[in-house]
Amino acid sequence: MNETTDHLQESVADAVSGHWVDTTAPEWLRPYARLARWDRPIGWWLLLLPCWWSVALAANAANTHLNVWHLVLFFIGAIAMRGAGCTFNDLVDRNIDAKVARTRSRPLPSGQVTVKQAVIFLVLQALAGFLVLLQFNQFAIYLGLASLPIIAIYPFMKRITNWPQIVLGLAFSWGALMGFAARYGELNQLAPYSLYVAAIMWTIGYDTIYAHQDQEDDALIGVRSTARTFGDNSQMIIGIFFGSAILFAAIAIFASGGGTYAALGLTGFSVHLGWQIATLQPDNSERCLMQFRSNRNAGLLLFAGLVLETLF
Repeated sequence: MNETTDHLQESVADAVSGHWVDTTAPEWLRPYARLARWDRPIGWWLLLLPCWWSVALAANAANTHLNVWHLVLFFIGAIAMRGAGCTFNDLVDRNIDAKVARTRSRPLPSGQVTVKQAVIFLVLQALAGFLVLLQFNQFAIYLGLASLPIIAIYPFMKRITNWPQIVLGLAFSWGALMGFAARYGELNQLAPYSLYVAAIMWTIGYDTIYAHQDQEDDALIGVRSTARTFGDNSQMIIGIFFGSAILFAAIAIFASGGGTYAALGLTGFSVHLGWQIATLQPDNSERCLMQFRSNRNAGLLLFAGLVLETLF
């Protein structure tokens, strides 16, 4: 029994961490799994969490149960669309990635996957995401499709603006609107808009931390980012963005009628972001990556409070 339990725990841990890609996935699938970043699940977690926040807040606003089916649909959709977005990004950036130490081993610049194969894989993932979107009401479907232009322009932003993280925030935070759209078939409340702004502020903050890993390579090849723009003031400015995320999340919770449990979740979220700022070391790549990944836990703390609010 203990061996079976241990094996099950290891399997779950591999699935959550993405380690299964290098251990149990068929060899032919591994380059595609890396192309979609299935080996790095933090990306789809960060795309998923604003969706889940929105589902929970929408339930609070309606004073009704949590829609578990919507949580499942957003889970599948987040994995599909994050994979499609990464594949598209790698297609656009394949020449840049070949010049950066951290990215030159990716499937496209390393030749593990051809451009044609990557395009086919991109289409298949986009179709999977579209099938998920079709499960929602008409308003939510149109709203989901409206995010596509933002997703499409993001890979080009690092070439033309010092603030590409804003565009990433607009795209990655779209789910903050989708949960309310899926529940109500409209967006006529303050809460989803406040939640959207909160998620944007959060995204700019954590992706700036992530971008600090590449700031030297980015400077050499001319890639722009908020990490380079903020420079020595990065810790203070990220703190401002995280503080804004907390403020707008509080507004969203108040506007949707949230109470004690939601406030506890927000407190946990706030403490976690405060810890990130207090211990941030922009020149320490390993620490930046660790703190970037820890934002999954920050987002789950907020979600847990919102879920408890719907239950009690």
